[in-house]
Amino acid sequence: MMVRLANYFCDRSKLPNPQDFAKALYTFDIGQNDLSAGFRKLSFDQLRAEIPDMINQHAAAVRLVYEQGGRAFWIHNTGPIGCLPVGLFYNIKPTPSALDEHGCVKDQNDMAIEFNRQLKDSVIKLRAELPQAAITYVDIYAAKYELISNAKKEGFMAPMKVCCGFHMGNDHVWCGNKATVNGTEVFGGACGNASSVISWDGIHYTQAANKWVANRILNGALSDPPLPISQACHRR
Repeated sequence: MMVRLANYFCDRSKLPNPQDFAKALYTFDIGQNDLSAGFRKLSFDQLRAEIPDMINQHAAAVRLVYEQGGRAFWIHNTGPIGCLPVGLFYNIKPTPSALDEHGCVKDQNDMAIEFNRQLKDSVIKLRAELPQAAITYVDIYAAKYELISNAKKEGFMAPMKVCCGFHMGNDHVWCGNKATVNGTEVFGGACGNASSVISWDGIHYTQAANKWVANRILNGALSDPPLPISQACHRR
């Protein structure tokens, strides 16, 4: 019992002071998981009808943090989900009209754009509702689509290439897993050139791609208001 208490107080000592929470920058990154689940389980019309509820839940989370003293928020919109290679894992022969010039699934990206439109409208309403809050809307979609559109120019391979995992035809072995494919055990290992690949496992970006995106957004060029992250805690 004494050991547990000692560990409890030791752990608490590592936490910020309560007054520091009001000085923090709270980052929200929303949309990809919600839409991904929707694409698997719902029709496009059903998913579109669910977007307002997703946005309202996000707004409720921002309000809750605000009520607890949070004042600075850095809100990412969702990226071009149709450009994730996983979207083609189980649709290996899409019709040409289903894809854009970079190989992204157009309908999925259109859904992400609609999600982002509603998210930005919600951010505008939150600014009016929470008078002491500094809320920055960050256009992650624009940054990621810019990278995908200019992959070769920026030193990356084709954007639909996946670094970790085995994906060939209808056979899929996810990153770090083993499976038997055509009678042979296959390990979903990592590539040796992750720094030149955008997608790590078909869903997540590689460290190199995330660094590129971070460098693109930290200066505020894709933010509303257009402030660098170093000034995101100051209300305009």
